[in-house]
Amino acid sequence: MSGSSNSLASKILNNVFPRVPDFYGMINDQCDAAAQAMDALVEFMETNNPDKGLFVREMEKKGDEIKARNMSVLNQAFATPMDREDIYRAITSIDQIMNYAKTTIREMEVLNLAPDQYTLEMAQLLREGVDALKRGFHKLGVTPALADQDAAAVSKAERNTEKAYRRAIAALFTAEEAMKSLDANEPGAQSKAMERVVEMFKRRELYRHLSNTADQLARAGDVLHDIVVQIS
Repeated sequence: MSGSSNSLASKILNNVFPRVPDFYGMINDQCDAAAQAMDALVEFMETNNPDKGLFVREMEKKGDEIKARNMSVLNQAFATPMDREDIYRAITSIDQIMNYAKTTIREMEVLNLAPDQYTLEMAQLLREGVDALKRGFHKLGVTPALADQDAAAVSKAERNTEKAYRRAIAALFTAEEAMKSLDANEPGAQSKAMERVVEMFKRRELYRHLSNTADQLARAGDVLHDIVVQIS
């Protein structure tokens, strides 16, 4: 009888004071998945190993599942530990980073492009940013004020990725190299020159896509900063 009374009392309390879901842990799950995806993206850029590209795709799919779960809990939650809109922004912005990682792999497959020093550099910088994002979100539930330094590190990674992007574009469109291809007298010179031009534009699209990934990273960092300001 006592057990039944306790169960009834517990139900009443839960109805009056609903339990707040662990949104910190749920967002951390997304960050962990994003970090694993970025590790694999860097390894893909280092080795051109298709298995690493496949793992990026798998992690993006897992990320979609985590996002769907988190959104469902958010929609049903009576109370949240931070602004509901900020939780929504955190969930969607982290998911977008993983989406861009996956479409980077897909774009390289479709365009038949191999990694180069610039795609590796940008992937490494993106990984630094995602690692900082992960550290920051993991601190929110414990030492939120300290997470702002991680948000700043995310912004720094985004700026450095943009710098790498500009260097990559500058190297890609070096006029001297293009003219060497056009002036060559060997057989098939015109065909080779055209192939170079096509390669240039393909790589420009790839570099731009990685740059856009950095933009998504920056948005997630902004969300982290906004939450720090709100709860610390």
